[in-house]
Amino acid sequence: MDKFQGVLDLHFKHRKALGLGLATLLTVGGERIFSTTVFQCPCTAAWNLWYSLAFLLVPALALLFLGLLLNARPWRTLTGCCQSKASSTGASKRNTNTVCVCCEVTAAVLLAPLTWVAVALLGGAFYECGASGIAALAGSLCSGRHQNCTTQLPLVPCDKATESDVQDLLKTLKAQSQVAGWSLIAFVITIFMIATCISRCLSPVSFQQRKFWKIYLEEEQKIFKSQTTEHATGLAKENVKCFFECKQSKGYKIPSSEEWHQISSIYTCNPNKLYYSTLHKYVNTEKGNVSISSLGEDAVSPGLGFVDSSYINSLKQT
Repeated sequence: MDKFQGVLDLHFKHRKALGLGLATLLTVGGERIFSTTVFQCPCTAAWNLWYSLAFLLVPALALLFLGLLLNARPWRTLTGCCQSKASSTGASKRNTNTVCVCCEVTAAVLLAPLTWVAVALLGGAFYECGASGIAALAGSLCSGRHQNCTTQLPLVPCDKATESDVQDLLKTLKAQSQVAGWSLIAFVITIFMIATCISRCLSPVSFQQRKFWKIYLEEEQKIFKSQTTEHATGLAKENVKCFFECKQSKGYKIPSSEEWHQISSIYTCNPNKLYYSTLHKYVNTEKGNVSISSLGEDAVSPGLGFVDSSYINSLKQT
């Protein structure tokens, strides 16, 4: 039992890294299955390119949309936004924050699509098929080779080229594909390192305070879920009791829709007056006078996306 608890604690402590690792492994495995069992190059000049692009880009696009659907931050931004009654200034600020959040989220969920593309390029099957159907590329590939090279090039991925020097171009196409794959991996790693360094440099808090912040968020969401369950149960019991006793409810104190909206808004940071969550900000802001999402100096801060994402993680633990 103690060993199981230790494994569970390890999972909760490193759930983000484990989740990314699992997503990467599933992406790699899915790509290999597609390229070896499903993908069949048509080996015609008219279809090679489009067929390959469909297998290369459509799954990557699907993984991108899936990542956006499973991320908590866009839904905090979009839920109820069409019903908002904020002023033009508040709406403009909210729209700016929404754009910033969408850019951050999109960059964060690009890992799986880029992994798909990189692994596909390293395998070479998609590129070999697609590149053999590009007329502009055929001219450079067939330079100094058999006169029928350009017409036989689309047959190369299927090993149907009658001329041996034309069929040898398959090695060239695979080499080009693998170089492009490794270049993409190197580019993504470099961008990721630069973005991480910049976000940490721009962080409004120190390393130790950041650790404290994450612990606070975990505890706040545990207590929030517990209290939400308790109050929802109390309201349900009150309504059912009044129904069966045929009497009017005396009322049960719960937050208003506006109060729920306030604590559900995007987290914005003010370095001069730091709060650890939208709930923390709300209970320390004078109620009824101003929306906590439109305070003057507040803005979305790079590297603090974990504040909005903590809610969905806390639900997985309970």
